[in-house]
Formats: sequence, C-alpha cells, structure tokens
Amino acid sequence: MHTAAPRTPTGTHVHAEPCRTGSRGRCGFSLCPAGLGGLSGADSHLRTRGTQEARGAPRALSSVVALGANIICNKIPGLAPRQRAICQSRPDAIIVVGEGAQMGISECQHQFRFARWNCSALGERTVFGQELRVGSREAAFTYAITAAGVAHAVTAACSQGNLSNCGCDREKQGYYNQAEGWKWGGCSADVRYGIDFSRRFVDAREIKKNARRLMNLHNNEAGRKVLEERMKLECKCHGVSGSCTTKTCWTTLPKFREVGHLLKEKYNAAVQVEVVRASRLRQPTFLRIKQLRSYQKPMETDLVYIEKSPNYCEEDAATGSVGTQGRLCNRTSLGADGCDTMCCGRGYNTHQYTKVWQCNCKFHWCCFVKCNTCSERTEVFTCK
Repeated sequence: MHTAAPRTPTGTHVHAEPCRTGSRGRCGFSLCPAGLGGLSGADSHLRTRGTQEARGAPRALSSVVALGANIICNKIPGLAPRQRAICQSRPDAIIVVGEGAQMGISECQHQFRFARWNCSALGERTVFGQELRVGSREAAFTYAITAAGVAHAVTAACSQGNLSNCGCDREKQGYYNQAEGWKWGGCSADVRYGIDFSRRFVDAREIKKNARRLMNLHNNEAGRKVLEERMKLECKCHGVSGSCTTKTCWTTLPKFREVGHLLKEKYNAAVQVEVVRASRLRQPTFLRIKQLRSYQKPMETDLVYIEKSPNYCEEDAATGSVGTQGRLCNRTSLGADGCDTMCCGRGYNTHQYTKVWQCNCKFHWCCFVKCNTCSERTEVFTCK
C-alpha cells in the first residue's frame, strides 16, 4: 500500500492485485489513496503528464484524472457495467468499497476458520473474492457479510470525512429528546447513506433474472439489515463537577466482529427457499420457504439458500469446493476442527518439530543479559 493521502475524487487510484498461488478465497483488489501514482507500464505516462498539467491547468488535470479512473476501473476484475460506471464517477468511493469487501472476506475467514469450508472457493475471481457457484448457505453468508462490509466501510469513511458527498447524519443534529432528557450531538454515523451506497453498488452485480439473483439480493439486504439493527447509542454527560445536567448522544457503528457473529448465527439457522414464478412470463418473482405449502416468505434478516451444500471434502471445480487436503486439524477435538470430521475419514499426517526459544532471561550488573535456552516438542496434524 502507498502512503495514505487525502481521499478526494481527484486524488485516488486503484491498484489491482493478481491472484497468487495458494491464495484461494482471498483474491480481491487493493485500493490505494495515493493520487494516480503506482500505475505501471504504459500507464506511467499518465502520472507524469498529470503532474505537469496540474501546475497550470486544473481543467486539464480533471480530464487526466477522468482518463485515469477509466483505465483503473477497467482493470478491476469482475465488475458489472453499472459497478464500473460508479467506479468511474466515484473513484474515492471505490477505494472504500475495496476496504469493505476485504473486511467482509476477512471476517468470513475468521468465522469459518475451524470448518471444512473456510471461506475459500474455486471459481471466478471478482471484487468480492472467489464466487461460489452453488446457491448454498455458504454462498448466502458470503453475500451477506460482504454487503454489510461495504455498508460499514462507507459509513465509517463518511463519519471520518474521507468521502465526498457525505458526512455525519444531519437529520439528528439539534434534536432534543425531552422524555429521556438528552439531545443529539457530536457526529452520528449516517448508516442510511452507507446502506444505500452498498445497495447501489453491491446489488448492481445481479444481472441475470433467475432464482440465484433473488437469493443473492435477499442475503445482501439481510446483511445490511443486521448492521443497521446493531447501531449503538453513545452519550456524554455535561455539568459541573461531573454532574449530568445535560447529555448529548450520537449513533456509532458496531464492531464488525459483532456483525460477523450475528450473521454466523443466521447461517446456522439459514432457510431453504424456492422461487415462485410469474404465471405468464414464467419469470422468477419472489422466494418462499420450501418446506411450507403456503406462500410464506422468509424474514428480512433470514439468510436463505436454494441448493444444499456440498460436503467440501474433495476439490471439485463444479461446486467450487477446494477440499480439505493439507488442512490443519485437532486430533483431540470432537468438533468441526477435529481430524475425523475435517479429514472426512481419509486420515491425517502427524508432523513433529521442536520449538526453541530464549527463556528465563536475567539482567546482570553491568551490563549484559543472560538467558537459558528452552525447547518444546510439538505435534501438528494435517489431513491426507
């Protein structure tokens, strides 16, 4: 990453990172707020030309920045046409989108670090990592967590003044809650703006009119809804000698780990659905819960899936499973990380090594430190 600089529409660039071998599930893109620097090869002339023109021709600079945004946005993998248009018009926002998407992927990997599926997949690489081909509950979680991640990151950037066209929640400023004796103050996080931006950008990738589109859109909204419901109220007392004569309050974002925990609970209780089609054109219209004979729709915050999950034991390009071969497991655990479960009955390899470190260090006058050498035999287990 480059040294951070003020994030303005005329001072941002995006740096696309190629997937590296062994980085399944983590491939995305990094976004660097450092002007138009960092473009490589044929693009390097753009930076020089932009620097020269900036000294005496602001209008020319803006055209160079527009050209740079066009080049940059065309390099980001997996953008739908509407997403590319947003990228070109809001290069400062696309930086934050990348941060939010990566935050969602990282949280997904944390929540599933002990499971057979550890938020990795074989499939097309996009802004939001590797796409899961099967409309499973795992796919439901990835869509929900990345949509929430983008909304969270955009809201935080607005509150910090790092994005144009947004800031604090102005509707709350100056309002007095007479019943509870406090008034709005400070900078309330404008989560509605973050959610709206996430809705416009993240949902824009759903182009095909099929059941998977309805599933993805529902899970995107569920992730954003969970974020909105976990917004917190913080207050500060004002008065003489610490008394609370007056109190000002503002809304803040929850820790994203909290959102991840809640969505993991939603994943465990995910609902299988089926599509209901329009009678004339046979187009998918809405989703209903599959096990019920009525037309009951899932709840807004339910995670929904249309296909059962594969077992993720073996690598399978058709389902996007990377398998569990080589994964670390716990020989004594009876849970999902246990070797019997993780390795799907194939067995496991035992690796022994000796860990050596300096211990029991003491300072001697004057002036040296003397330590003992400690060692420990350690075993790790990996699936066959």
